[in-house]
Amino acid sequence: MAMLAALLPAGASAATPTTASSTPPPPCGPFTLAFYELGLLYHHDEAGGFSGIDKDVVQALQARSQCEFRTLLESRVRIWDRMAAGSLDLSVSGIPTPERERFADFVPYFQTRNFALMRRELAQRLPTPEAFLADKARRAVVVKAFRHGPGFDSFIGQLREQGRLLEAADFDTVLRLFLARRADLMLALPTSWSPMLQKPSLMSQLSVLDWAPQDRVVHGLIMSRARLPEAERQHLRQALESLVADGTIDAIIRRHVGERMAREMRLDLPPPGAGVRKGKGGEAGGGTMP
Repeated sequence: MAMLAALLPAGASAATPTTASSTPPPPCGPFTLAFYELGLLYHHDEAGGFSGIDKDVVQALQARSQCEFRTLLESRVRIWDRMAAGSLDLSVSGIPTPERERFADFVPYFQTRNFALMRRELAQRLPTPEAFLADKARRAVVVKAFRHGPGFDSFIGQLREQGRLLEAADFDTVLRLFLARRADLMLALPTSWSPMLQKPSLMSQLSVLDWAPQDRVVHGLIMSRARLPEAERQHLRQALESLVADGTIDAIIRRHVGERMAREMRLDLPPPGAGVRKGKGGEAGGGTMP
């Protein structure tokens, strides 16, 4: 140390200089982020906790952005109410509509579409939406306030007008009503109905009908405009888009749903710098879930 001091100019300190790499990043958060339960997106696991695509996406986003998230569980309806009221920072798996874009920004990370589920013997007799509509005795059940995509909008609207549509508060209730034969048809995302594949006795009784193959509706991170400044929203956007671009999100989805379904859920990526497209076969407002 004496030799080092002798080499320093008069009045200079022998302390180790601070470099840019040793400077901690500015604080990011904490942000309150709400999950909601829906199939493989977020569900109870065998260990008594929660698992799912959205949980893993949020963990990856936290690591990439170095932001702190405080998470909670809410109903989907309650999440949208809180986002609109400016009392919630973030949520997951949301789709943009003109109304929602007034109070939230969206960063897409996967796309999907709905399928129709019916009992096998009935599906053989009513294999198309037109055939189902023509049988006036048949009813469908959906989650209230969910959006089901352009391919299903007219179909659901006609059933509602005819008094043939049941609307439940959540997907579990929809499934219970369907299995209790209170309804003849239900709509569901692959991430919702695919866990039923683990129950062969149930799936052997059902047919999964692809009535809207043209639908491609993106889902994304929801960021409150009122609660998150533009700089913080941009920071989270860049972090999540980098996770999409480098394949991290694709690997997460593949781990939960397998290669085939992961290909269906993969976003269509544009050339670098062009931003993420809103998906094939419909505007972002078409929606698959609220």
